[in-house]
Amino acid sequence: MELPFAESWKIKMVEPIRRSTREEREHWLAEAHYNVFQLKAEQVYIDLLTDSGTGAMSDRQWAELMLGDESYAGATSFYKLEAVIKRLFGMKYVIPTHQGRAAENVLFSYLVKEGNVIPGNAHFDTTKGHIESRHAVAVDVTTADARNTQLEVPFKGNVDLDKLEKVLKENAGNVPFMVLTVTNNTVGGQPVSMANIKSTCALCHRYGVPVVMDSARFAENAYFIKVREEGYAGKTIKEITAEMYADADAMTMSAKKDGVVNMGGFIGLKNKEWYEGAKLFCIPFEGYVTYGGMNGRDMNALAQGLDENTEFDMLHTRIHQVAYLASKLDEYGIPYQRPAGGHAIFVDADRVLDRIPKEEFPAQTLTCELYLEAGIRACEIGYMLADRDPVTRENRFGGLDLVRLCIPRRVYTDNHMDVIAAAMKNVYDRRESITRGVAIEWEAPLMRHFTVQLKRL
Repeated sequence: MELPFAESWKIKMVEPIRRSTREEREHWLAEAHYNVFQLKAEQVYIDLLTDSGTGAMSDRQWAELMLGDESYAGATSFYKLEAVIKRLFGMKYVIPTHQGRAAENVLFSYLVKEGNVIPGNAHFDTTKGHIESRHAVAVDVTTADARNTQLEVPFKGNVDLDKLEKVLKENAGNVPFMVLTVTNNTVGGQPVSMANIKSTCALCHRYGVPVVMDSARFAENAYFIKVREEGYAGKTIKEITAEMYADADAMTMSAKKDGVVNMGGFIGLKNKEWYEGAKLFCIPFEGYVTYGGMNGRDMNALAQGLDENTEFDMLHTRIHQVAYLASKLDEYGIPYQRPAGGHAIFVDADRVLDRIPKEEFPAQTLTCELYLEAGIRACEIGYMLADRDPVTRENRFGGLDLVRLCIPRRVYTDNHMDVIAAAMKNVYDRRESITRGVAIEWEAPLMRHFTVQLKRL
């Protein structure tokens, strides 16, 4: 008899969580102006807002905290982290930052100028925000396969090379770099194939354009290459990672994802000129170059997390849980971005709440309905997150409108996945009665979804 699947870890500590009543949740959500970012954590039963900084660290990571060197300059913790980054990614220069958006802020402050054009496979919110706040233009060159959520394609995060070449040709001399995001969060945590990574780098380099890899979930991407792409089944995650970055010029990373830490990030660079330029912004924005916004103990924990999360069993456990949730949604007929991605399930809100017009934000409405149903906090990845066009100030309704059920690493059990699926089924079963959405009462001019205030219609 074949043994059933079991997690590659055991539980040492637990945190109690409380179920709330429907009446309580209705009051709390109204107080939060129907923006789940504004809810208090104690008002949430199962928190799927993000996998960023919400994972459970291992016993070895906790042990590394006690060995942290908090020296202002030249801390041993920095050199420990630097050595792991050099070994895994082949980067010559490392700048720690407190998280991924800080890495973007430091590097983009040096590289991005007004009027620049920066292509990418669906820039995520902070990446696009850092580009557009500098009055540059982010151009999406993701494969068209990603637009059809029901299409079963193994690497939906891929770059459309024809689209990319068109951007490079039409903007020759005005493209400071290209952003290649692995995995592609905006279109559903979908991976990029090794063949596409290599072809993208080769095409950019032919036009003299460097490639910066947005690396928050690089290990999950490596896992999918191993299990989905021909020729990689026999390679380790660390070997695949090294190959992924062999042709890249630089990387930014929110280490709160695949580094499995509560706070941290870094910039990795192969170009000394870029390193010297980025240092000029690291020191005033983040701190001295050997800590750059991180404590020594957190650098230790990150070094350990990067090492252990580039092992197959750890990743297989994590991605198996996401796939398990997908299988439950399949049972209930709930549409999501297929195939299941690495860190989350992205429910297709346009298909679920098809009576709500796009102007009333179906995914944001579905996010609220799921919270009201069971106290589950998800995240809208759609029309609200897309912001307004910086020139016309019109809402951008051209992309997908998704609800992300984001699974923290090593936090919840499959029993929690059963609750999530059942709650989504309950909302799905009464979807025809949900005919009105939400409207914006107040919004920030950039990255509005974090603080937007809404009203129910």
